[in-house]
Amino acid sequence: MTAQRRVVAEVLDGEHVHLTADEVHARAVAKLPEISRATVYNTLGELVSLGEVLEVATDKRAKRYDPNAHRPHHHLVCAQCGAIRDVHPTGNPLADLPDTERFGFTVSDVEVTYRGLCPNCASV
Repeated sequence: MTAQRRVVAEVLDGEHVHLTADEVHARAVAKLPEISRATVYNTLGELVSLGEVLEVATDKRAKRYDPNAHRPHHHLVCAQCGAIRDVHPTGNPLADLPDTERFGFTVSDVEVTYRGLCPNCASV
């Protein structure tokens, strides 16, 4: 693993990390000043292709990158500031879709996004 890839992986490490590519770049530069924006974008693309990172798009905001790619989860998104948290509700949303609502599809995956206001935005 190159130093640049290692730094990008370190920046993405942690629970509930959902950074934009620009945020990843800014944090990576703090650790490795010579890392370029193109290298960060290319590395994020490779990590997404390898299934190591999820690309999360919410509404019309910038894509975010989620390192929690190996544990099934959904997202809770603040409608005001865009903060994202991973959530792990019980149950199986794939099984919850009745056959009458599948319209002949063979459903293989489901993405659920909960929206609301985070504590910071709700208190304003």
